[in-house]
Amino acid sequence: MTQFSEFHLKPFILNALDDLKFTKPTPVQEKLIPVILQHRDVVGQSATGSGKTHAFLLPIFNDIDRKIDEVQAVITTPSRELAYQILDAAKQLAKFSPDPISIGSYVGGTDKKRQEDKLKKEQPQLIVGTPGRVWDLIKNGGLDVHTASKLVIDEADMTLDMGFLDVVDHIAASFGKHVQMMVFSATIPQKITVFLKKYMDNPVIEEIPVSSIISPTIDNWLISTKGQDKNQLIYHLLTIGEPYLVLIFANTRKRVEELTEYLRGQGLKVAMVHGGVKPRERKQIMKRIKNLDFQFVVATDLAARGIDIEGVSQVINDDIPTEDLEFFIHRVGRTGRNGMSGTSITLYSPDEEKEVEELEGMGIHFKPKALKNHEIVDTYDRRRRQTHRKKREKLDPTMIGLIKKKKKKIKPGYKRQIKMSISRKEEMDRRVSKREESRAKRKQRKQSSKRYK
Repeated sequence: MTQFSEFHLKPFILNALDDLKFTKPTPVQEKLIPVILQHRDVVGQSATGSGKTHAFLLPIFNDIDRKIDEVQAVITTPSRELAYQILDAAKQLAKFSPDPISIGSYVGGTDKKRQEDKLKKEQPQLIVGTPGRVWDLIKNGGLDVHTASKLVIDEADMTLDMGFLDVVDHIAASFGKHVQMMVFSATIPQKITVFLKKYMDNPVIEEIPVSSIISPTIDNWLISTKGQDKNQLIYHLLTIGEPYLVLIFANTRKRVEELTEYLRGQGLKVAMVHGGVKPRERKQIMKRIKNLDFQFVVATDLAARGIDIEGVSQVINDDIPTEDLEFFIHRVGRTGRNGMSGTSITLYSPDEEKEVEELEGMGIHFKPKALKNHEIVDTYDRRRRQTHRKKREKLDPTMIGLIKKKKKKIKPGYKRQIKMSISRKEEMDRRVSKREESRAKRKQRKQSSKRYK
């Protein structure tokens, strides 16, 4: 197994990795760090939690010239939460540098005027931000990226889904001629492929396979909500045992607010995270969540790829993602990280059977469970009727008539009578088949003789 020391990284980076207790690179890091250090364009397709953040951060920090005060690398990511996550990782690495490394963080909802004033005085060496704010500062705020030699597009598929790909296109076009581009994504849709061809020069493409879509350390449960109040069901699930930290995901802001209000009404301390929460308030909430001020967090899919909290013991899916089933994987991936155990509970109603089947078609396996007497118990497979139902050949009307007689008083020799009837029916069928075969042959001979006259 490769060690980080084999990449010939600068000493301060190895010290930072020691501080993180990182000794062996993940598969995506092992494959891509050497390639990125060679200044090749790369496309890394890997799952959430695969370690891709450090796959691009380590080579970037290795190449930054700490004596030049100009923009040298730009990292864009589609959500503020993801940007803060990358920023935290970058600050941890910078802390071990013998010379200061300046990092600019630019996301929507922050003080743009203050950022513009600061850019007039100095340019950061590394930029981490959301596409909209980075482009605003390039276009009007004095951010100069033409000196940068590296551009990272993190979560490219999410960037596309959120409508930021055109903005990233503008950002890329603002760079100088020689730019090393690094794209990381869970999936590579066709529209992204077109974008890649426009900017990338013979990129190294690495798809990092996973042994299973969901980590084997996660217990993946499926619970039917048929005939149950979903709010009460979630409350009971949250109050079984002593969960460390639980994330509850819902599809809409309205549902997040409704569920949060209900759970708070039951006396639980609950944090709420969705796109409608003001940026400053959301940042404060995220900080409090990381400080474990809350045991329960109710969120939309905005947070599914943005929250990276150690020790999430449980994820509850209030419903199945309707916009994109891939979000299910990102939700569940918040627990069971770094070899720790976790539990994912998905609630479904009968009208979501199609979505459950689609998830199973993606290779996701569920354990059927039910809540009884305030305990989680194993239950029957919802498809038991389908799997146990045997296919029966359609019986001949004559046989049906004979079998119906069984309802009446059975007379001696009844079984022998049925056997004889079946034999006679089979003999009759053979005769009919032979007659039809003879007629077909005679007809064929007549047609042949007419053709040759």
